[in-house]
Amino acid sequence: MESINYSKEMKPETIPSDVTAILQKGVVIPALPLALNSNRKLDERRQRALIRYYLDAGAGGIAVAVHTTQFAIRQPEVNLYAPLLKIAGEEFTRFSLEKEKPVIRIAGVIGKTAQALNEAQLASDNGFHAVLLSVAAFKDSSNSEIIEHCKAVAGIMPVIGFYLQPAVGGRKLDVNFWREFAQIENVIAIKIAPFNRYQTLDTVRGVIESGRANDIALYTGNDDNILVDLLTEYQINHNKQLFTKRIAGGLLGHWAVWTQSAVKLLNSVHNGDFDTNIQQSLATANKITDSNAAFFDAANNFAGCIVGLHEVLRRQGLLEGLWTLDRNEILSPGQKEEIDRVYAAYPELNDDSFVADNIGRWLS
Repeated sequence: MESINYSKEMKPETIPSDVTAILQKGVVIPALPLALNSNRKLDERRQRALIRYYLDAGAGGIAVAVHTTQFAIRQPEVNLYAPLLKIAGEEFTRFSLEKEKPVIRIAGVIGKTAQALNEAQLASDNGFHAVLLSVAAFKDSSNSEIIEHCKAVAGIMPVIGFYLQPAVGGRKLDVNFWREFAQIENVIAIKIAPFNRYQTLDTVRGVIESGRANDIALYTGNDDNILVDLLTEYQINHNKQLFTKRIAGGLLGHWAVWTQSAVKLLNSVHNGDFDTNIQQSLATANKITDSNAAFFDAANNFAGCIVGLHEVLRRQGLLEGLWTLDRNEILSPGQKEEIDRVYAAYPELNDDSFVADNIGRWLS
């Protein structure tokens, strides 16, 4: 990856007001999978088809070069980080021009500070609005060290914080970290994905105690608890005042499949359709969580979380196969059968007919 020189005179990008508005309202943001052919090389046609699928399904944004896209895209022998940003940027621009509708353009940024700054600048150069900043590389660092890193990246691009669960490479981050992180001026949102109720609450509490709760949109990344996260109103006392905060939308690997159904779900949440029947809401939440357990391979500590999503997209015809950059990454024993089971159990959750009606156009 090309090295970039930075100076104190460089000014950070700011997010357009129309994009801020839809981010705050709450939208579906799928985490983009990587489309490969049988030689494990980029399948550009299917990569573009995936992006078109998400946008036509009603997603308000897409996150590119994140965990679901595979972190190995950055390896020198692979070198797909910049090409993917370029492809996605072209598709976002095409859609926005045709539909006169903004798309939230998010790029994943990882690594220590030098790498993260380079990636943030590449995202800026390709017209992205914000970076989803993983701090997984700072396994043993103090809060203050990580905060300085986040401030450096925020000096280039608006930042979306990322609480990544430890099972897939993240680290624990306490309420003190989130309070200080949320005080960084160019932080605009946080993806909460520790798959843990206590740590989710720590994040929300930190944002409220930061004094910037109205400026920061919260997005669930808890693929095991999607609907309950979206329905929950947090009520937190701070400085003898009661503050309320909702999770506005989702930035989710789970929403990389059955995306049109996810859009309908979020719209129903925003319209209050779940407010009158708590038991039915919880039943629907459990159906989604059960489906996620199959897709993400919860039974095997998420070993098959990427290929599980690929299997659903393969069945729909959007991907040709399950290939990843890691030849050892395959469906776990029994995972295919679990996906069969949830497909049969919850037919109302899939969007197969929508995909079938449009796939020819997306692949053209």
